[in-house]
Amino acid sequence: MKKIATFPDRHDAFASDPALWAIGLTARQLIPRMKSLLLAMLFDAPGLYLGQGSLVRGAKYMSFGRGVSAHSNLWLEAVPRYGDQRSHPVIEIGDDVSFADGVHISCVERIVIKRHALIGSRVYISDSSHGLYKGLHQSRPDEPPARRKLGIGGPVVIGENVWIGANVVIVGPVTIGDAAVIGANSVIRRNVPPGTMVAGVPAVPVKEFRQATECWEIV
Repeated sequence: MKKIATFPDRHDAFASDPALWAIGLTARQLIPRMKSLLLAMLFDAPGLYLGQGSLVRGAKYMSFGRGVSAHSNLWLEAVPRYGDQRSHPVIEIGDDVSFADGVHISCVERIVIKRHALIGSRVYISDSSHGLYKGLHQSRPDEPPARRKLGIGGPVVIGENVWIGANVVIVGPVTIGDAAVIGANSVIRRNVPPGTMVAGVPAVPVKEFRQATECWEIV
């Protein structure tokens, strides 16, 4: 029989807490664990774990690999309808992808996060924006942002073994190559080559991994 989900042994996790407080902390963890077990069966994703406060909307447009985990407060949404707009979003998350606290992913078209990616706290990833700011029929300043049509930027693809630091903003269309490193607080609007470290607003290359020296070197 296939193993659906496993969780770390927490027998001693609250050993230093008063008994009643430890019971309360343990009880708080039961809901996300049960929710994760249900989602693991639904998505055929063994080891899936979504921590306290995580929210998933548009689940039928998503797929998960093995061992995906989110610390807490993951907000994962696929948006097939916004006002009178219709779309067919696709979110694909590969094996052993890890999310820290407070990650927000919003998809109207396509967002792919490949295996072993590490996503830091409070990262925002989207393939769209509130409003149209180029081409015909652009949004007007007197139109409330929440009522503006969604502007479809383009797909977001995050490669294998990518590390994304805290507070990063990624807006499509963009591809982040395998083993890239994204510095904290960066804004990504352009493609990032494989094995490249970028930082800044907008992010620019600062280092790249050289196979000849097996070192990250300043560019």
